[in-house]
Amino acid sequence: MEHPLSSEGIFLLVCLFFFFVSSAHILFLDSNFKQPNMPYWNQTGYKLPVKAVFCSAVLSTRNVLSWMQKLFCGICFASLEDYEETVKKAKEAWKVWADIPAPKRGEIVRQIGDALRQKIKVLGSLVSLEMGKIFVEGVGEVQEYVDVCDYAVGLSRMIGGPILPSERPGHALIEQWNPVGLVGIITAFNFPVAVYGWNSAIAMICGNACLWKGAPTTSLISVAVTKIIAKVLEDNRVPGAVCSLVCGGADIGTAMARDERMDLLSFTGSTKVGKQVALMVQERFGRSLLELGGNNAIIVFEDADLNLVIPSALFAAVGTAGQRCTTARRLFLHESIHDEVVAKLAKAYAQVRIGDPWDSDTLYGPLHTKEAVKMFLDAVEQAKQQGGSVVCGGKVINRPGNYVEPTIVTGLPHNAPIVHTETFAPILYVLKFKEEEEVFAWNNEVKQGLSSSIFTKDLGRIFRWLGPKGSDCGIVNVNIPTSGAEIGGAFGGEKHTGGGRESGSDSWKLYMRRSTCTINYSKNLPLAQGIKFQ
Repeated sequence: MEHPLSSEGIFLLVCLFFFFVSSAHILFLDSNFKQPNMPYWNQTGYKLPVKAVFCSAVLSTRNVLSWMQKLFCGICFASLEDYEETVKKAKEAWKVWADIPAPKRGEIVRQIGDALRQKIKVLGSLVSLEMGKIFVEGVGEVQEYVDVCDYAVGLSRMIGGPILPSERPGHALIEQWNPVGLVGIITAFNFPVAVYGWNSAIAMICGNACLWKGAPTTSLISVAVTKIIAKVLEDNRVPGAVCSLVCGGADIGTAMARDERMDLLSFTGSTKVGKQVALMVQERFGRSLLELGGNNAIIVFEDADLNLVIPSALFAAVGTAGQRCTTARRLFLHESIHDEVVAKLAKAYAQVRIGDPWDSDTLYGPLHTKEAVKMFLDAVEQAKQQGGSVVCGGKVINRPGNYVEPTIVTGLPHNAPIVHTETFAPILYVLKFKEEEEVFAWNNEVKQGLSSSIFTKDLGRIFRWLGPKGSDCGIVNVNIPTSGAEIGGAFGGEKHTGGGRESGSDSWKLYMRRSTCTINYSKNLPLAQGIKFQ
């Protein structure tokens, strides 16, 4: 997909988008940004810098364009007082939303999807601007939100429980499903739109209100999306607070985790922080939905079609610069094809077009933060110290921004400490194996259990892989990469990945509470165990 604007044009378009579409509460701080000499900008009457206010006077400046190592603007973060007010408004809005029939809620969610679709390129540009992923991925992420809205529309006419046969005459047994109430949604920087869409669209048709806290470094897209949703809600005479947003840091996240008014807390992020969130929620006997890390593996057997393997491994390892939770971090190759695959993969790596996220030719952009670059370099050094050899990559790229070379490391044992460490960067550890049984065990020996894939033509092996002694992950693929999940399936993983499920299948049940209802429509009262009171 070709991007229509330069980086300066994108920034200006984002400014226009905020002022005319979303009235975003932003403080622009870049004193080095020149007043643009463009007619459509001059017509706005705005001068840079521009100041607006977000609830309180508390201002927390963040490097929004962290991948460029350049401060374009800061965000006015909410205080705990602002958070308190927002929760109250969201709870009040829920009372209105819960009374709307589910199919009507589905119609409003459909309109939200349409509103996002109309501004998909602008929103995709904003994702690229803040997160640093390439433009086509930014647009694709917004499209994923649109798709899950479409999915939720149909689901709104299907959610519910069965009528079960009762063992007592004149009785009916019904399973009743109701919304939990207020769903807190904490999302990560790497998918600042899609993950919120997975949660919010399904939560909304179930009858819940949502309170969103996005990553601090992707606050602009959080504001833009929320403003679009609020307009759709208000156009339907529904309070915009049904989908509320609080921009903030760890203090807001902690408040959400400890808040008993948060009937469900969905958290996407690192395993380390996820454990803390889970403990805080469990301490109050609350509900949590966790989507945490992944140390994902691709296994390639000797009968695999290498024409499928090479592009799959390449995409899974370097897509989004290795910053997906489903990124392939381990590549197990049968010893008979190891050298051939490594050579072909290294050749493919050399052809990856690295560049500006807005350049239509770019396939690989920067890491999100300076800290990620440091973790990348530390991991490469540890791999060398533990016996690994760098086939390609391993260095920082000399250009503005957080660019590193996509990296392949060979020669490590399957249980090397660095191999068992999830480094959120484009490092692929290539490992040899001999037998099916051992490599299935190696796939499962890491703490996380998100995504996995094998490449083979052996039908028996495929079903062993899918069976109880195969992969222990939540996503178990065959002849496709570890990344690129479809919204119709439940997304999530096992073990230290958290056990949560989002998006499709019956994930909607996590956003609802279930009641078993026995109805006596007879004139008799048969009691349990045949007991009779005179």
